[in-house]
Amino acid sequence: MVTFIDDNRAQFGVEPIIRVLATTSAKIALSTYYAHKSRPESARSIRDKQITRALRRIFEDNYSCYGARKLWAEINREATFGHVARCTVERLMATDGLKGIRRRKKRPSTRSADAGECPVDLVERNFAVTAPNMLWVADITYIPTRAGWVYAAFVLDAYTREIIGWQVTNHMRVSLAR
Repeated sequence: MVTFIDDNRAQFGVEPIIRVLATTSAKIALSTYYAHKSRPESARSIRDKQITRALRRIFEDNYSCYGARKLWAEINREATFGHVARCTVERLMATDGLKGIRRRKKRPSTRSADAGECPVDLVERNFAVTAPNMLWVADITYIPTRAGWVYAAFVLDAYTREIIGWQVTNHMRVSLAR
């Protein structure tokens, strides 16, 4: 509100603006306006400005991708300001418009083959076996890692449930299942 009055005081004057504002829900007393103008800046706002400058520097030094958690850890590691609370870092980031990059949690999509391309069910869904090495079954799964998705194929003995063979790759092509 004080900023609004300052922006328009040259054209209308302070007292006329305050008189008009008194007729709205945005009432402000003339003494409040002048007290705000003459009041020194608070210690919190001074510290917030210093911390915000440091957060912006750390943010830009790290390719503008750090979020609140990493910025909070880094500013406390520097120990220039003593301990800074994480909620303070979050508040100052929001005020300054700093936003970290978020990783997408996208799972790979699978495309089912046409019914004509699927292999014939040679065991006719009968998985009951009486001895080892009579029936082997296979499965393909995907695993999220920091480097991306990894695909694993396993061949199991249906009787002993032991893994006969396996292969891990960074793609899901036909060569994985062979």
